[in-house]
Amino acid sequence: MSVYSKEIQRRRTFAIVSHPDAGKTTLTEKLLLFGGAIHVAGAVKSNKIRKTATSDWMEIEKQRGISVATSVMAFDYEDFKINILDTPGHQDFAEDTFRTLTAVDSVIIVIDAAKGVEAQTRKLMEVCRMRKTPVIVFVNKMDREGKDPFDLLDEIEEELHIHVRPLSWPIEMGQRFRGVYNLFARKLDLYTPSKQTVTESVEIKDIQSPELEKHIGTELAQRLRGHIELIEGVYPAFDVNRYLKGDIAPVFFGSALNNFGVKELLDCFIRIAPSPRPVWTSEREVQPEEETFSGFVFKIHANMDPNHRSCIAFVKICSGRFERNANYLHVRFGKWLRFSSPTAFMAQRKEVVDEAFAGDIIGLPDTGNFKIGDSLTSGETLHFKGLPSFSPEMFKYIENADPMKTKQLNKGIDQLMDEGVAQLFINRFNGRKIIGTVGQLQFEVIQYRLLHEYGAQCKWEPISLYKACWIECDHPDVLENFRKRKAQYLASDRDGREVYLADSQYVLTMAQQDFPEIKFHFTSEF
Repeated sequence: MSVYSKEIQRRRTFAIVSHPDAGKTTLTEKLLLFGGAIHVAGAVKSNKIRKTATSDWMEIEKQRGISVATSVMAFDYEDFKINILDTPGHQDFAEDTFRTLTAVDSVIIVIDAAKGVEAQTRKLMEVCRMRKTPVIVFVNKMDREGKDPFDLLDEIEEELHIHVRPLSWPIEMGQRFRGVYNLFARKLDLYTPSKQTVTESVEIKDIQSPELEKHIGTELAQRLRGHIELIEGVYPAFDVNRYLKGDIAPVFFGSALNNFGVKELLDCFIRIAPSPRPVWTSEREVQPEEETFSGFVFKIHANMDPNHRSCIAFVKICSGRFERNANYLHVRFGKWLRFSSPTAFMAQRKEVVDEAFAGDIIGLPDTGNFKIGDSLTSGETLHFKGLPSFSPEMFKYIENADPMKTKQLNKGIDQLMDEGVAQLFINRFNGRKIIGTVGQLQFEVIQYRLLHEYGAQCKWEPISLYKACWIECDHPDVLENFRKRKAQYLASDRDGREVYLADSQYVLTMAQQDFPEIKFHFTSEF
């Protein structure tokens, strides 16, 4: 056992993902409440206390009421150190969420009881399945009318292609919602409207006990027994190992807004969720217990503090211990760097940390040294895998609207591209800058942030493109011929790699047929 294994065993690093409006940020807020990280429940909704949720702190998020950047929050609960990553639900920011999923050991998926499984949730589940990430499902908004719980379970199995096992079961819903029976802890949690927590919790080991009638009446007690009998008959018994392999998802029911069922979810989560797991690099598998430090940058955030124009690189620690002021190797540059003020996050409040262990996420002040996917180690050359940029689907020329502010505009574009918000291509034919994104909303976010954080004004010009793909070819003459024929449609990405901009699906298909020796890549990792 390494000296750090005790620290590593108590780490739980997970992401909360969902479709927009399923209640993800509210759930994050309530989890922080139990960790004592914030002290006021309902701070999301009440203007007197504070205007917005703790985890949404970019100006544009406050205006829109959506999360557009992943935020990282850490807190202690019982004897565990918990790191939560609250991800953007909006599909235009899916790429940020995909990358975040590479930095976590497990995931909680929030589903709205009335809407069921939505498109965005399906996509995220595919990433979890690909990486075999264990998943817990939290069915939210039980205090409103929604779908029948059994229908919801069927829908989750069908849509997300994963076996489920309820670990709590709701008693009625909407106006009639009375609480849940917690199958994991064998107790009855009763709900009183307008109270912000579980009002009464009664241990009932045996569901047949007459104690049940006393609390919820004969009719509901009979119905609950029938439901639980059905669950025990239909669903396999809960097996932690199957959950850890990603084969089965435990399901909890509750209402995050009323803080009901959240503590029960957290209590079960810390018992069964995995501590930090091994991570693959191109060279070998890295074990969290190793004594030498290694980690990778999975996200870069410009302007954590608009007064200082600073960027922060978020690093997921994969092994060993990170120490403040120690020297670490930046693998891509091959040079040694030391960090005097690494930070840990409590949403907007960040504090300098002296040490951090595998599973933790730290922020390193960045003056342009880092790119997404960079590795830091104690000296070994490691390249972490699985942090792709996807081929964008929307494109616009970006033009300077104020010639006096060219320098600010260029700096702003550079820093925002480092964040991976969007991708920049420079057309080799006319030298114009093209921004490619996954969704329309990102153009608005970029324009807004350039103006408010860098004082630069940009305007967008339409360009009709279908896809950008990276090209690679072993035959120089073929490549030369391709360049001549497609001169107007070639660009360079920020790393100087050659990119082909196809203006329609037909043109792309024809290019692939005419030039079979050229490989067309749709993610940047090849």
